[in-house]
Formats: sequence, structure tokens, C-alpha cells
Amino acid sequence: MSGADTAEYRIAHLRDRLASDDIAELGVRIEQRGAGVMLYGTVSSDACRREVLRIAREELAGLALHEDLMVACSDAPTHPEELS
Repeated sequence: MSGADTAEYRIAHLRDRLASDDIAELGVRIEQRGAGVMLYGTVSSDACRREVLRIAREELAGLALHEDLMVACSDAPTHPEELS
């Protein structure tokens, strides 16, 4: 198996873990970019973001990991929306 095949296998395993572990996070996209891997998307909380990154580091150890994970704001509005 080549290095690229191994990375693809590890990325697929990461996708499976993010979908099936207790985290059940489906809003994260994972792409191989050169010798590294990019995670991006929106997660539900900061704790979820930390858990996704922990799992990714575990599964992709040795690969350059880049991330752009945003936490969705689910706070109640502080003021009414004004429509014009």
C-alpha cells in the first residue's frame, strides 16, 4: 500500500469514527491536501470541536493536520430582529 493509499484509508476510518462514535458528528468535512489533511465545517460546541480534533490527531498521527472548524452559535437572541 502506498503512502497516499494509507492516508486515504486513515481518512476513511476517521470519517467512520466521527459518524459512529458517541460524538456522531456529520458536519465535518475531511480532505487530503498534498501531504496533509484539512478538517473544516461547523460543530455544535467547543467541547465537540476539541473531541473531533482529539480523534483526528489520534487517527492521523504523523500527517500534517489543518483545521477550520467553527462552533455554531445556538444562543438565544439578545434583541429582536428588526425588519424593514
